[in-house]
Amino acid sequence: MTFSQSPTPPKVKFPIVCIGAGGIMRNAHLPAYRMCGFEVVSLSDTKHDLAQDLAKEFGIKIVPTTLEEQIATAPKDAIFDLAVPAAAHANILRQLPTGSFALLQKPMGETLAQAEEILSVCEERNICAAVNFQLRWAPYTLALKSLLATGKLGEILDVEFKINVHTPWADWYFLELAPRMEMVYHSIHYVDLIRDLLGEPHRVWARAIKHPDAPKLESSRSFIYYEYGDNLRATVSTYHAHKAGPKHQQSYLKIEGTKGCAFMQMGLNLNYPRGGEDFLEYWLDGDADWTNVPLEGGWFPHAFRGPMSAMMDWKSGGDPPSTEVHGSIHTMQLVEDAYRASDSMRVSG
Repeated sequence: MTFSQSPTPPKVKFPIVCIGAGGIMRNAHLPAYRMCGFEVVSLSDTKHDLAQDLAKEFGIKIVPTTLEEQIATAPKDAIFDLAVPAAAHANILRQLPTGSFALLQKPMGETLAQAEEILSVCEERNICAAVNFQLRWAPYTLALKSLLATGKLGEILDVEFKINVHTPWADWYFLELAPRMEMVYHSIHYVDLIRDLLGEPHRVWARAIKHPDAPKLESSRSFIYYEYGDNLRATVSTYHAHKAGPKHQQSYLKIEGTKGCAFMQMGLNLNYPRGGEDFLEYWLDGDADWTNVPLEGGWFPHAFRGPMSAMMDWKSGGDPPSTEVHGSIHTMQLVEDAYRASDSMRVSG
């Protein structure tokens, strides 16, 4: 079997205006846009020197000193690409021209209240916005979806994300100020993909806690349990402070069905941002061994081709992306449900 691993190229390419010049822009957004032949016309950041250095690296000619200047000089048909802390989204959206198209780096705010504010601003200003939940478009994810679509795994019974790695949280200074951290900034990727694959769960149980190696972070490890009736569950278990080297690190999605199973390793988490090995394998009833699916890229930067391609198709008259804000707010609701479940836990005795 062969499985599609690339997003459909947009029929029309529109210029991109990038706001934010941090690590995610350097390591993922801009390399993906270069790969697709997309034109980035300007790049800005509150740290102007950072934006200048990154613009030089990627051949971006315009580096405005202020957001106001960047918006005022943006092409009328541009798509705005926001890669800023989630709490800043609503304020920037308020400054964009009415009727703009905008792609928001996840999450859609740090809380459900912020997500609702973002949605409200988009509706008030007629802004067409989607959230960059790019794991949906990673090559191994697209291949996995193709496999699931064949029905060869049978009825899906169990979906498990397991992350046991060392994550350099210090690379994202703003996370120390975030009222919520692990589930809304990291595990949200897996929550969103669970929604994409399975729909809305019936029950939620979760717990997020701190780790002594990251005392300033609200939380840095978590467990989430989603139940879908009597036969199907989905779990997310994350631990980001593994010190014992690569031998027993884990970063995978495992799907068990009545007729087979699939295993997808997300190598990016194993040595972020350089990454470890990616692979996708599946086993079907009667097979002597697992079948490996040759991959055509990884999460960074290949997955970032999809969200912007979908935005361009939308702008040229196609359907909205699957992560359009009216849909993505349901991912935020699931994260909110997880935090409420976590907050309700009490020590007995």
